[in-house]
Amino acid sequence: MCRHLAYLGPPTSLADLLLHPAHSLLEQTWAPRDMRGGGTVNVDGFGAGWYADGEPELFRSAVPMWTDTAFAGLARRQRAGAVLAAVRSATVGMPVIETACAPFRDGPWLFSHNGVVAGWPDSLAKAAAELDVIDLMTLDAPTDSAVLWALLRQRLRAGQDPALAVCGVLDQVAAVRPDSRLNLLVTDGRRIVASTWTHALSVRRTADSVTVSSEPFGDDAEWTPVPDRHLVVADTTDVRIEPLPEGEHP
Repeated sequence: MCRHLAYLGPPTSLADLLLHPAHSLLEQTWAPRDMRGGGTVNVDGFGAGWYADGEPELFRSAVPMWTDTAFAGLARRQRAGAVLAAVRSATVGMPVIETACAPFRDGPWLFSHNGVVAGWPDSLAKAAAELDVIDLMTLDAPTDSAVLWALLRQRLRAGQDPALAVCGVLDQVAAVRPDSRLNLLVTDGRRIVASTWTHALSVRRTADSVTVSSEPFGDDAEWTPVPDRHLVVADTTDVRIEPLPEGEHP
């Protein structure tokens, strides 16, 4: 059910971050190591967002990452100090279209969801009914991830701290379907907030950078695995990994 990563640090080319390392996000499209029963490959599209002049730029495609020569050329040229990227494994019954691919974008925010909301769409009906009608009518795609993004975006627009916003969305969904897979990942280009809920996640920290990724790439020894049901809050100076606060969900 997808692979994703976020990076903050010195500017680097998208190719050096996403395409060139051993077991890169590119390789994880066809040879992921730790899907935990949530699929076998991630070939239903991909996307990358990066921060150039404030608000993020976005590239999304509904084809496997290795087949998109336009992105390969862009990735060699484009450098950025903040990136969020993902490759997609579509849930059966959900469309394979460009706009269903993460990252989702709003203002300074980029978002990705690795997983699936069990019981979709009925399980999200009550939460979705609390959204602004225009937001519902203009969802990027008719998918669980797009609705999760709308729920999180509503909280962020109201000024809620991103860590609290992520926890709030997790509570909303887990109260109804705790058997969902809810690895959420969001950044504003200055900080990263990520959750683990069934799927894998690891963190790599250096003196001047931090990377959060579904699976380690490059030197595995540099990475710290994040336990299940935990929250990561990170920037280039600090990384916090804490158990998710207990809400009303089991």
